Amino acid sequence: MIQSIIPTNVITGFLGVGKTSLIKALLQHKPEAEVWAVLVNEFGEIGIDAGLLNSNKQQVQIKEVAGGCMCCAAGLPMQVAINQLIAKAKPDRLLIEPTGLGHPEEVLKVLTQPHYRQVLAMKACVTLVDARKLDDSRYTEHEIFNQQLRVADLVLASKADSYQGALMTRLTDYLELVKGADRQVITVKPWSLKQADELSSSIFALLDLPHKGVTSTFATSAADSVSGVEPKIMAASTRSIQQPRLIDLNYSPLFSEQDTDSAASQYIQFDERGLQRKTNQGDGFYSCGWVFEPSYEFDFEQLVSLIKELDVVRLKAVMITEEGIAGFNRVDSELSIVEIDDAMDSRIEMLSMSKIDIQAVEAALLALSSRLGV
Repeated sequence: MIQSIIPTNVITGFLGVGKTSLIKALLQHKPEAEVWAVLVNEFGEIGIDAGLLNSNKQQVQIKEVAGGCMCCAAGLPMQVAINQLIAKAKPDRLLIEPTGLGHPEEVLKVLTQPHYRQVLAMKACVTLVDARKLDDSRYTEHEIFNQQLRVADLVLASKADSYQGALMTRLTDYLELVKGADRQVITVKPWSLKQADELSSSIFALLDLPHKGVTSTFATSAADSVSGVEPKIMAASTRSIQQPRLIDLNYSPLFSEQDTDSAASQYIQFDERGLQRKTNQGDGFYSCGWVFEPSYEFDFEQLVSLIKELDVVRLKAVMITEEGIAGFNRVDSELSIVEIDDAMDSRIEMLSMSKIDIQAVEAALLALSSRLGV
């Protein structure tokens, strides 16, 4: 099959900054006629983001790479997933969301290898950052946090409706410090999920900025960041218009719809209780996740109480409860809950900066659940 080269955006940012929420907003506003593909990577071993995205919009394909950073092992898991997405979806745009603990420089290195240059057109690398974290040394002293800002062509001040506009100036100053004198000027915009309908069109207009190309600088004032008023453009993009290149997806055996993993590796191995548990650790963080057979039903109110009480910095879950299927997203002490249309099973994953008492959490989850028909 012959098609145009695929515009590709890497969307990065530290844990809990709202990458998945941004992608969901972009999918909701994408052109109806376009096919978009999304590759999601999670630090933990239990894939959850695809369920939280829960896109009912047609022309969207979502694939997950669970377990650590997808740039590891020479980027093989990421490359396999990308190849399958391209072959299956034949997308007009590809969005890639590395884990919040991923190394974006390595991800971009993989995506700019020679065999991808004729397939992927690398566009703006989008980095989300909560400007309030500039007061937290756990973030500003973390190499991955700073690396995510160094590679950015577009920085979105996530959750900008939750803090004072003066932090936008601090963010701009911090970016100059992190990037140094040898990096081009960068586009900075406030972003808030509450203002998604208002801001998405201007974000769309910036997605096609070239990666590491000449970008614009937006002058953001305190009033702009709080009210969501469009900032003034200080310099225009100088991109030249080129004819789209064409690629032959049948030319290389890399682009196959067949999953290279065996059926056995894809099958979830439940224990005699009907659950599977996986753990991971790295970069000073610990994760633990569970998948429960669909026969499990959880008490919604008790589940909410447990999730609020857990000593974790990040938690995601898609759970079957007696009140329906619910998606949970917790960042520090902030918890959001959404209704999910469908789920094959229940799954929950948590991330902590200290070791997790796995047995205690597992016992608590089982205590507030029942198995239907078992």
